[in-house]
Amino acid sequence: ITQSTELGTLYTPDEVRALADQAHGLGLRLHVDGARIANAAAALDLPLRAFTTDAGVDILSLGGTKNGLLYGEAVVVLDPAADGGLAYLRKMDMQLTSKMRFVSAQLVALFEGDLWLRSARHANTMAARLRAGLEGLPGVVLTRPTQANGVFVVLPAAVAQALRRRWRFYDWDVATGEARLMCSFDTTPDDVDELVAAVAAEVGRTVA
Repeated sequence: ITQSTELGTLYTPDEVRALADQAHGLGLRLHVDGARIANAAAALDLPLRAFTTDAGVDILSLGGTKNGLLYGEAVVVLDPAADGGLAYLRKMDMQLTSKMRFVSAQLVALFEGDLWLRSARHANTMAARLRAGLEGLPGVVLTRPTQANGVFVVLPAAVAQALRRRWRFYDWDVATGEARLMCSFDTTPDDVDELVAAVAAEVGRTVA
């Protein structure tokens, strides 16, 4: 599973525990893709272990790149019995960096204090600010809950086309025009307000 999810939503500790119990009952392991796990911790206002170790997760991908690192993630084996030859798989899958200490130094800097949490809280706050700015604009439809650092929205086609002259954003569903707008550790309030103002201006010009 992914926490937070690709849709910007969150699993509660109870939900993770239910999935872990189901997996374990079938002889499987539960792996959490935690590329944005800091955003989940910030949104849930819980320590990481509350929805990983304490919820029965076996292996965790501890994210760094999406929370400010230049490069690097860590695979954390929470249940030693779930190792399954990971040290060998790491090399076979070309995931052994020759200068690993440089990657590790970034993770230490991120997680030894509260930088990881402050950065994630900021990203989540910027997403909430973006959603609030877009709500109520004519023709703009917010399609999913904003629980972490992502905002999903359908913009009028002409508005989206005009915005793309300056901003790049991801088409989540080309068929419906749904876009995924992600806020990060370095998104500023000015960035958000500038985008909202541009959307409002284009909506004013193109939506009757």
